Amino acid sequence: MRKSLYMNILVPLDGSGDSQKALLQACDLAKNYQANLILVYVVEKSHSLNLLDRKEYLEILRKFGNKVLIKGKQTAKNKGIDVTITMKEGNISNEIVKLAKNKKCNLIIVGSKGLGATARFFLGSISNKLANNSPCSILIVK
Repeated sequence: MRKSLYMNILVPLDGSGDSQKALLQACDLAKNYQANLILVYVVEKSHSLNLLDRKEYLEILRKFGNKVLIKGKQTAKNKGIDVTITMKEGNISNEIVKLAKNKKCNLIIVGSKGLGATARFFLGSISNKLANNSPCSILIVK
């Protein structure tokens, strides 16, 4: 597939059904516009559970993130799309915004909900934070 020099689409994945829907939408757009597709999983470093020490907690998140990225890459491959995958660590919305700037993304496609209602209450909606801070357009998929 010929890579476009003009469009980069960033898709943050978290393993949720809505992020899967966002990925499928991104694959369709990437195919139609011959865009570069970048998948990212961000390991949230600011929260940890009391039951596990921080190192174990982060390792679990990294392993989960790797599985999510591999599954996302396979989904895109099945649709005939080549992707770049990357894992970041830090504040989820900040890392997505930084990557979008760094890769000169034209569009971020994100699921409307990824976390449960309780976590969203405390963390705030990632899609909402991205909508307010993104350097490019955002497509929020429901």
